[in-house]
Amino acid sequence: MGICEHLIAAGDPPANTPEGCEECLKEGRRWVHLRRCLNCGHIGCCDSSPGRHATAHYKETGHPVMASYEPGESWRWCYDDNLMG
Repeated sequence: MGICEHLIAAGDPPANTPEGCEECLKEGRRWVHLRRCLNCGHIGCCDSSPGRHATAHYKETGHPVMASYEPGESWRWCYDDNLMG
C-alpha cells in the first residue's frame, strides 16, 4: 500500500490542549485515548470514546491526518486514504 501524500506532508504542530480532548474538557466528559491533528494541533478523543471528537474534527475541518497523543505511541492515521503511517 505504501504511504499517502497526506502522511508525507503532515506537520507537527504543538497540542492546543496538552491536558486532554478539547471538547471533552469543555463538556466535563472523560475519554479513552487522545489524537492530535497534524494540521492545527487540535486534541480530540478516539472513536472508542463517547465523544469521538478526533473523527468529528476531521469531518468538520477536512484535516486528514491525526497522530496518537498517547505516551509511547508514534503512529499517524490518514482519514482520507484509510492509511496508517
